[in-house]
Amino acid sequence: MSEIALLQAKLTLPKRRIHIISDVHGDDRKLRHVVNNASGGLSNLINEVLGDEVTEKEKRTFLAFLYYPVEKMRRYKSRLQDREWRLRKVKQLMRLQFRLVRSLAKTISKDDLLKLVKDEFKVLYIALLDEVSFDRDPRYVDSMIEALADYDQDIVALHEASRLVRNIVVSEVVVAGDLFDRGERGDRVIHYLRNQPKVSFTWGNHDVIWMGACLGSDVLIATVLRISLRYLRLWQLEEGYGILLSPLTMLANTIYANDPATNFYPKRISGFTEDHLVARMHKAIAILEFKLIGPVIERHPEWKMDDRRMLHRIDYVHGTIELNGTTHPLTDTHFPTINPDHPYTLSPEESLCLDRLRQSFVSSQRLWEHMLFIVRQGGMSLKRDEALIFHACVPTNEDGTFREVELTHGSFSGGELFHELEQIVRRTYREGAHTASDDLDYYYWMWSNGDSPLFGKTRLTTFERYFIEDPSTHREEKDPYFRKIHDAEFCKSVGRAFGMDDDVLIVNGHVPVKVEKGEDPVKTGGNAVTIDGAFSESYGDHGYTLVMGPNAIRLAEHSHFESVTHFLDNDDDMIPQLRVLRKYDKPRTLAETHEAPDLEAQLCSLNNLLQAYRSGGVSESRL
Repeated sequence: MSEIALLQAKLTLPKRRIHIISDVHGDDRKLRHVVNNASGGLSNLINEVLGDEVTEKEKRTFLAFLYYPVEKMRRYKSRLQDREWRLRKVKQLMRLQFRLVRSLAKTISKDDLLKLVKDEFKVLYIALLDEVSFDRDPRYVDSMIEALADYDQDIVALHEASRLVRNIVVSEVVVAGDLFDRGERGDRVIHYLRNQPKVSFTWGNHDVIWMGACLGSDVLIATVLRISLRYLRLWQLEEGYGILLSPLTMLANTIYANDPATNFYPKRISGFTEDHLVARMHKAIAILEFKLIGPVIERHPEWKMDDRRMLHRIDYVHGTIELNGTTHPLTDTHFPTINPDHPYTLSPEESLCLDRLRQSFVSSQRLWEHMLFIVRQGGMSLKRDEALIFHACVPTNEDGTFREVELTHGSFSGGELFHELEQIVRRTYREGAHTASDDLDYYYWMWSNGDSPLFGKTRLTTFERYFIEDPSTHREEKDPYFRKIHDAEFCKSVGRAFGMDDDVLIVNGHVPVKVEKGEDPVKTGGNAVTIDGAFSESYGDHGYTLVMGPNAIRLAEHSHFESVTHFLDNDDDMIPQLRVLRKYDKPRTLAETHEAPDLEAQLCSLNNLLQAYRSGGVSESRL
């Protein structure tokens, strides 16, 4: 009965806040700050709860402890040995933290709140939570903190209390695709998100190449390495996942030893690696990728991607390539591993290199754990109340109808296409690395095909950008979807294809909003929003969070974030600009959210069980 009563009561609680971000692209530092400051929500909370009781300087200090308790406390290293000062500081900060917790407690049941608390601090936190309502002597809590200090656990308790505040403010973080590539440490992005209480994903095109590489897809192993070398992001491979680059280094130093590789110098400079070596490694893996693309496309004529097989189109004598009836000179004609008669055949050196790279990818335990986390917590699309979230697009015809897409197992469109691709991902991850299924090829399809809802362009012109100067060959035309989502009626049809009502709000990432050119993330019809605001520094260093709260849906626009050190040195918080997209007539409760059906199903099951017990259909268990 008590469980039934609790579930009934939960339905009356305010809707919890969901934060949706997109296109993190390996920028773990900015992600951490955006989540830690709850997209500006913690600053607002302190203003509401503490008001004028604290000065602006005290507020900034308190915020620093909430965001980065460990790093901030290190600033007081010289004083931490002073037990009296340390205890006074911890007691003061912890009571401020629990003033916030008590304010937030009205939004969450006590059992759910305590699930966010580590067992070793549960007694202390309950005492702090109840201290005011019980009018208890402060010495009761003080003695607990002092006992923890005897074993250097008081700072840990302070750290965990900051985490508790943050985790109540934001109930769920949703990332709408593209966790990896271009930014510094995709591995740290995943590591950080794994430590959040509730995280969900919609997969992006940059995610699926890592997911496929983890399963042993040769072409995607080459793709991951090429992008990492292009942007000189090697630490996530070597230090993050233990991927050995020595086979590729050996290939570059032997076969490409005298190659200037002018077109392959990285996008950024590093003092740790010789740029000319990186350029040769980059070229070596790019040629390997272009070779591996050939047989994958040949296995799937239904993909209609033969125009992406480039190597047999090259005139190796004259150093040109013919595309669509036009002959183009190549900007690089040194191809030491390509046999013009069999251009897609790997050389012995390439085969050996690839074998060792594949073994390194599929044997990385940390990579497997991270990819499995993305698969289990993710999908092709998500529904959160009226928000329909997916990374890029629904393949669409010029007339606004959804394009039929031919896959191995049939033709699909709209929501059915998303469902089929999601099943392919789940099947391959059940089979694990070295899967022999043709389904593994579909990770490359999702990355690069014009009909892929994760890509949304007519073609991927990687080869042309490396080897052909003519910019007209570099064009990648966007799917008609990206024009149609300005139309409110089209957006409603998209929502209906996924089982949503006409009040749907489509939430996409993938295409950066060019704020500097006057672009608006909110589409003309008002029921679609693009939240890829170039979050990563590599793309532009802005970004958005869509905040779904009980009173409204707001769009938070972020700015540049330098570093944790800069923030602590300068008290320079990144408070976003907020824009209301939808405001509700009255605050929403859990009964009016996407969580309600699950809670109601639990209630139904418990009521049925109780009725069966009362009627004698179920007997008590005997110990």
